[in-house]
Amino acid sequence: MEHLPLRKDRITGTAALIATLLSTVSPSAAQERQNAAAGAAPCPADNGGITLPAGFCATVFADNIGHARQMVFAPNGVLYVNTWSGRYYRNDAPPAGGFLVALKDTTGAGRADVVVRFGPGAESSNAGGSGIDFYNGALYAETNDRIVRYPLPAGTLAPSGPPEVVVFGLPLTGDHPMHPFKIDAQGGLYVDLGSATNACQVANRITGSPGIQPCTELETRAGIWRYDANLRRQRFSPAERFVTGLRNGEGIAFDSTGRMFGTQHGRDQLRENWPHLYTPQQGADEPAEELVELERGADYGWPYCYFDLSQQKLVLAPEYGGDGGKTVGLCANKRAPVAAFPGHWAPNDLLLYYGNQFPTAYQGGAFIAFHGSWNRAPLPQGGYNVVFQPLADGKASGPFVVFADGFAGATKEPGQAAHRPSGLAVGPDGALYISDDQRGRIWRVTYRGSATAAVAAAPAAASRADNSGPQDAVPPEGIHPDAGSRTASTLPTPPGATAADVTLGQRIFEGQVASAPCAGCHGTDAKGSALGPDLTSGKWLWGDGSVAAIAHTITVGVPHPKEYGSAMPPLGGAQLSSSQVSAVAAYLWALSHRSGG
Repeated sequence: MEHLPLRKDRITGTAALIATLLSTVSPSAAQERQNAAAGAAPCPADNGGITLPAGFCATVFADNIGHARQMVFAPNGVLYVNTWSGRYYRNDAPPAGGFLVALKDTTGAGRADVVVRFGPGAESSNAGGSGIDFYNGALYAETNDRIVRYPLPAGTLAPSGPPEVVVFGLPLTGDHPMHPFKIDAQGGLYVDLGSATNACQVANRITGSPGIQPCTELETRAGIWRYDANLRRQRFSPAERFVTGLRNGEGIAFDSTGRMFGTQHGRDQLRENWPHLYTPQQGADEPAEELVELERGADYGWPYCYFDLSQQKLVLAPEYGGDGGKTVGLCANKRAPVAAFPGHWAPNDLLLYYGNQFPTAYQGGAFIAFHGSWNRAPLPQGGYNVVFQPLADGKASGPFVVFADGFAGATKEPGQAAHRPSGLAVGPDGALYISDDQRGRIWRVTYRGSATAAVAAAPAAASRADNSGPQDAVPPEGIHPDAGSRTASTLPTPPGATAADVTLGQRIFEGQVASAPCAGCHGTDAKGSALGPDLTSGKWLWGDGSVAAIAHTITVGVPHPKEYGSAMPPLGGAQLSSSQVSAVAAYLWALSHRSGG
């Protein structure tokens, strides 16, 4: 954990002599020699599938451990990971055993050779969690509606007894039921409680629905709550609220002076819910994701305000009288961020780097794990990366760079991404660890280069040296990216419709017509994600699957989903004519009736 002191590995023999010599030179010179001592061997061929700046290397530390969320190192060098399950992951079956995982590399090979699962598992109706931290000889973890403590005696890899309940009764309803947290050096336990809704509307995520005035949800959600990590059985209540107006914080970290920082997931669906105020481009870009300094009593604006990335200021939300970003109003008195990032990238964790391995330019700066977007459709999705934001004296000291990229693989979409960054930790040797909650992979990022190197961005994933080729190298028959895909011309035609209707429906679904955002929740392949169901399977949650029933569902929307996390506004938030609705319905019928579908 970045704000706790790290115990150094025991050094013996020749290594002890080297350490003694290094202690007589400047820290940067010592780091230079340590990095040189690591050897000049090249990075593994593919860096575990991701791209990094020159001098940085990645290996796969662990794989397939479940939906890995946040992580923490204990002083004994063991990496502890919390994993999650449930509707965010289509209710798939988690690995057998507990949701908490202890990982240890006992051979020095850079890969965990000891993997121990502990704590409650799915068989006990548990769903795991996101938050995890280490304090005063004990491991703290989120599980369902509580935060628990596992004492870890010296030499223990995993606890043997049941945990002690530290906080209970945390809210589990609504859009953001997770409870990430961090503990400061004095035992202050800071818990993020994300909002239950997108924008505190009377009807959540529904086009034109006004905001509740005042937003009573703020009494128990959308903020950081403070508890005492040294106490037991503290019941959640509004009284412990530390800050407010954070829609979904998730990442929390402390700098070397004790200042606390957090991330904020900006609200969704400006375009879908207010199409007369926002263009599709604005819907993709706005609002910004944020890095904020957390101070007791501060108000960061949600749901009344959002941070406009293009204007670099807080503006009034449309649910509360906003006019597409022109009016500031009461937002002039809300707390602006330290740094802002592109909309909908989803900052799931935050780490301030004080390790002893990376160049000095990274000291005290912020690494942020961006889980990746869904709400940029019909424009391309973004995020699915780890960025580095330089900081000095608690302020941004330069532009952010994409530090690690390529996690998603070929397709940046929630349902098709290979991996999605979710958690960050720094090891005793200064290596950076990145978790993935899509397939349960953890990367270990090390550095072998000059300590005086400047901050640099990773190369684009598609331009990696190991998979690049001559720019003009193409097959003689040309390149046809969709040659193997199922186009509308290969799909069946429903009764009463035409092949042209199916073709038009496909173009609307993919966002080529009317800027429809359907693919954001259902994926460009229509096979669904955690936000929306698979539309190709023939299983219909609403209606009988006829063209008429599908068209009716599109028209009226789905304000109260049965199994998925995101409500669908009428017409999907697009401005569709009745003939366009019929075309989309015909296309979806065709997808569910294709041979082999």
